[in-house]
Amino acid sequence: MPIFVIQKHHARRLHYDLRLEMDGVLKSWAIPKEPPARHGVKRLAIPTEDHELSYADFEGEIPEGMYGAGKVEIWDRGEYEMDEKEEDKLVFYLKGKKLQGRYCLIKFLEDKWLFFKC
Repeated sequence: MPIFVIQKHHARRLHYDLRLEMDGVLKSWAIPKEPPARHGVKRLAIPTEDHELSYADFEGEIPEGMYGAGKVEIWDRGEYEMDEKEEDKLVFYLKGKKLQGRYCLIKFLEDKWLFFKC
């Protein structure tokens, strides 16, 4: 079963990086606020560059002067099961320590998605 990880990233601004294992890489979205654990809460999700699978275990400090400089810690991790996969819509079941259940990523503008429990 594919993995997911959410990394709390204390960069220029605190945000959370949602990463889903797909096609041999971690597809990634930056979420400006804490990911939703309950229905009715929607979060903006902005696509970022893919990462290597090994990055799922990364915790530590990205040095000043490097892209994404700041502290990175694992906020949640686990496995997920894809339910629907379309170009502008992903529906999946998260099996993490903090987030569990059916979640949606829905594209609503060119580089903007919504992440919520559905």
